[in-house]
Amino acid sequence: MKRFYFPILFCCILMFAKQGHANETIFMAEAVEKKTETADTAKNKYWKFTGITGLNVTQTQFWNWAGGGNNNAHGRVFANLKLAYKKDKHSWESVLDAEFGMMYTPQTKFTWRKPNDRFNIASKYGYEFSKSWYATVLGEFKSQFAKGYDYKIENGEEKKYYVSNWLSPSYTDLSIGVDWKPNTIFSVYFSPLAGRVTTCVDSMLRKSYGVHADKPFVANLGMLFKASVNYELIKNFKIISAVTMYSPYTSKDQPFGNIDINWDLAISYQFLKVMNVTLGTSLRYYDQVMIADADGHQSPKVQFREVFGIGIGYSF
Repeated sequence: MKRFYFPILFCCILMFAKQGHANETIFMAEAVEKKTETADTAKNKYWKFTGITGLNVTQTQFWNWAGGGNNNAHGRVFANLKLAYKKDKHSWESVLDAEFGMMYTPQTKFTWRKPNDRFNIASKYGYEFSKSWYATVLGEFKSQFAKGYDYKIENGEEKKYYVSNWLSPSYTDLSIGVDWKPNTIFSVYFSPLAGRVTTCVDSMLRKSYGVHADKPFVANLGMLFKASVNYELIKNFKIISAVTMYSPYTSKDQPFGNIDINWDLAISYQFLKVMNVTLGTSLRYYDQVMIADADGHQSPKVQFREVFGIGIGYSF
């Protein structure tokens, strides 16, 4: 019987050896996987991507409506995105704020109109020299995508006036300053050395935006203040806002203390996973942008726009 024990014992040893080797291989694979997951987690914790994006569509139709009104359809796409990086004393973030909309009004002379158009992009790098305080470099660009018109009724007839286009105007800021970021929600930036280039490629529009007729741009050095908020009040309810104020030192046409203001606010609530309710407002005041009164007199004025919509969207 002993001669049968050795083959059986040998098979058992071989089986346990293979099983042990298999367990060791599985253990090593799990260890490598955990190590990879740990490395990925450590890498991803430095990055944060948030924002709101979506499509809103509205349609209005009138039949025998005593109050009057024009049939119309309005579509708008928008995106407000932020990518942030924070590791040790280094901080970097970039923001894209863009929207474009078209409206169709078949009962008017000019059936296609552009009620929404904005393209803003900003990026800043900061080095933390004290808790929550950063030495910062900021670059920002603002313009619009397509031609814009102002519509007016004159002598009973509707007319449109060409008022804007891509790079007409645009505002490019480059500044060095101090950024205070007490948390991930709120930041305040101040720069005593802020350069601004106001561009107007179309010579027909230069006078309206304070750009001299013989040059496509004007450059100034001034002071810049910027505050921004990116806050999720409750789950899927977000508030994103940024206000920028700029006053030039060197402009002959705009005395120091006359402040240009640019303030955008977006409030979004996502429900049923893909539906999105948004409220957006924009306030502008540019000292060199002339707006005509009813009597034709031109002067700088506060510009304000509000858009409320419901449609397909995503908040993250």
